[in-house]
Amino acid sequence: MRPFRRRKPLRVTLRWKIATLAAATACLVALVVGLLVHVWTAHEIRHRAERQAFDGVTSAMDVYRRTGALTSNARLDPPELPYALVNPTDGDRHVSYGGNVPGSMDPTVWGAQRVGGPGSPVLAVQVTIYADFRELYRLDVTMAVASLLALAAGTPLAVYGAGLLARRLRRVSETAGRISAGDLDARTGHTKGRDEVADIAATVDLMADSLGRRLRTERRFTADVAHELRTPVGGLLATADLLPPGETEDLLRARVRDLRGLVEDLLEISRLDAGAEQAVRARVPLDAVVAEAVARTGLDTEVTVAGARHGEGARSVETDPRRLERIVGNLVVNAHRHGNTPVRVTVEDRTVVVRDHGPGFPPDLLLDGPRRFHTGAAERGSGHGLGLTIALGQARVLGAELHLDNAPDGGAVATLRLPA
Repeated sequence: MRPFRRRKPLRVTLRWKIATLAAATACLVALVVGLLVHVWTAHEIRHRAERQAFDGVTSAMDVYRRTGALTSNARLDPPELPYALVNPTDGDRHVSYGGNVPGSMDPTVWGAQRVGGPGSPVLAVQVTIYADFRELYRLDVTMAVASLLALAAGTPLAVYGAGLLARRLRRVSETAGRISAGDLDARTGHTKGRDEVADIAATVDLMADSLGRRLRTERRFTADVAHELRTPVGGLLATADLLPPGETEDLLRARVRDLRGLVEDLLEISRLDAGAEQAVRARVPLDAVVAEAVARTGLDTEVTVAGARHGEGARSVETDPRRLERIVGNLVVNAHRHGNTPVRVTVEDRTVVVRDHGPGFPPDLLLDGPRRFHTGAAERGSGHGLGLTIALGQARVLGAELHLDNAPDGGAVATLRLPA
């Protein structure tokens, strides 16, 4: 049985996020600047045309009143005159864009004024601004091309700069990951620059120094306590042998054996923490080693070799049989102590699966891993919480993977995968 693994979502790196943000910002700036320039230029063109039409009407009216003749750009009551200028209510000069709708964007400006009182003809001057709007169109195209060229040149620079930042952050992340995996000597070291990334790197190194000191102190304390307890516990066991046979002697001997087992577990954990354990590898049949480990526990456990043909066992593996027995034995004892029967051990290829039918592993154990002297929920029974810790430590020595999970239909599942 393989533990369920969620598919990791597609991750967009910080480098491309920063580059995308820079490109989007550049596009937004270019768009805003282009709109402002377009609106301002169009306003200037219209304002200039209005002034030209107003001046044209003034000049043409002076000539018409003095000579009665029209200038070359002036006409009386032209049919295409905008509706707003056909019937002005006063004799003032008026300016309007071409078309029949006031405020039309047609690139023509009209200037008009009645030559006399009400009912007299309207003298009008037309100013065409097609050429100016063509120039505005060319300006828009030029700005768009320039923006695209700037974007094409700036995006690689943004990607490169973001890559430098992401590389520095990745270095800090890798250091934090190594520390989380147990490498207390991992350090980021000197980081170029005097920015927030350098501050983060320095903080991670300071955190690693503090964490390393605390863990080393804890490990020394655990080892010292275990060594100091070993001698008096041995003396207690020898003293128990001198007691007369009876219920008291059996009870005391059982408690002393439990205490000695706890001391031995503490010593084993201290050696695993210190990295002093080395695997002594040999090629052994996996099913035979597992069966022997289960038999040593003395607990009623079903062992199944999956995929084996008649008369054949599981494949042989190159591992440390003593440590493998220790891992399997701890997992079986943990399943019986904290779970319910039946407890089944399945051997398949290089994988050993131990499953019970109890309440399963607590959520905090699946999330954070086993903790020493912590047995999870009360319904999972009693114990010192060292069995899974030792199993994980021994699995790391073997280079194996130990996954803890819960079965969909209930029960805890521990899966040990030996390396090839």
